[in-house]
Amino acid sequence: MQRVRTRKDDSFKEFVLDQLRGLGGVDCRPMFGGYGLYLDGVFFGILHRGRLYFKTDPASRPAYEERGMEPFRPNAKQTLKTYYEVPLEILEDADLLASWAREAIRSQHPPGHRKGRRRGEGSRNAIAR
Repeated sequence: MQRVRTRKDDSFKEFVLDQLRGLGGVDCRPMFGGYGLYLDGVFFGILHRGRLYFKTDPASRPAYEERGMEPFRPNAKQTLKTYYEVPLEILEDADLLASWAREAIRSQHPPGHRKGRRRGEGSRNAIAR
């Protein structure tokens, strides 16, 4: 059974996108009965049932846990332990929200991570030239 979107869902989505406008170019795509948030192709957030969740890593997760935030649970049987609900006080402050969003994006590409490899680079099956 598919959940019907309500005006409340859409107004929350618009509020979040407005709060994140300082990042420039946040893309919002339907997923999980909610929306996925992307910046420059990097998936960093989820809007679901009137709540916002950001991608976390071991360095950023404690800030969420210390505020009593829970991981994303799209249903009773599934928990995504790397996406945590954004605290209300952060959500309501556009500058703080943008900072937390940048941290969520960084968690997808930690320092030293290279975005892509040329074909065969770093592969054990690469042909020596």
